[in-house]
Amino acid sequence: MRIIQGDLSDQRVVDLLHIHLTTFPSGPPESGHALDITGLQSSDISFWTIWEDETLLGFGALKRLSADHGEVKSMHTAQAMRGRGVGTAMLRHIIATARVRGMSRLSLETGTKDYYRPARSLYRSHGFVECPPFADYVLDPNSVFMSLDLHES
Repeated sequence: MRIIQGDLSDQRVVDLLHIHLTTFPSGPPESGHALDITGLQSSDISFWTIWEDETLLGFGALKRLSADHGEVKSMHTAQAMRGRGVGTAMLRHIIATARVRGMSRLSLETGTKDYYRPARSLYRSHGFVECPPFADYVLDPNSVFMSLDLHES
């Protein structure tokens, strides 16, 4: 597996992003926080894809919230590639990048529905713990907020 800067003009990436944005359980619009192509092109976002040869396995992003605080965004593994360590590899890459960039805290928002149980398990296995809403998020019964202290992990 290799992780590289994501190319949002690559149709394979666009197609997987479309799946990411359209296949998760939808709640009210105010509960949706996934980034589309425009959101991923923001200057405060770093976006990566993970590949095996020419096969796109998944993607992930890191958003800088402040000098010392980042947010995991848009983690997604292609359905056929799940259970092979793709999410773990991407999450480790995001955590390592956050550390290199001087961040001391990494946070994320994910869903509460059963669909998101594997994601929550992945994050917990890497030391993330539930926390209050951060940045511009508000309490929402459809959201779980998690954070990782990069100095302790």
